[in-house]
Amino acid sequence: QVQLVESGGGVVQPGGSLRLSCAASGFALHDYSIAWFRQAPGKEREGVPCISRGDGTTYYAGSVKGRFILSRENAKETVYLQMNNLKPEDTAVYYCAAVAISTCPVVAARGSHNLVFIEYGMDYWGKGTLVTVSS
Repeated sequence: QVQLVESGGGVVQPGGSLRLSCAASGFALHDYSIAWFRQAPGKEREGVPCISRGDGTTYYAGSVKGRFILSRENAKETVYLQMNNLKPEDTAVYYCAAVAISTCPVVAARGSHNLVFIEYGMDYWGKGTLVTVSS
């Protein structure tokens, strides 16, 4: 079967850390650019980070830049999202997504330094893992 499987979610206190994993089953993850999206209760889904297949360039949403680190280990067909200094507003279901293009589908938002992550056209989606940041 072809799927993405996320793991590593859980409950942590503010300021704590978690590492999420995204593993491919049935296809070669190293042939895809990989992004993470998240959706908090009552809010729209938003892109968080992305790593390009071609040159390994990473992109981060302004709200997580400097706190989250995205990396990939091709030998294991796995992508890792290290989340540090977590805040209550990071609480959400986190989804892994893969797209068969060499560069991440991101564009600069007008009038700001934020990036817009394009989710349309993603080839595979995981089912999500819940991250809860609470004291």
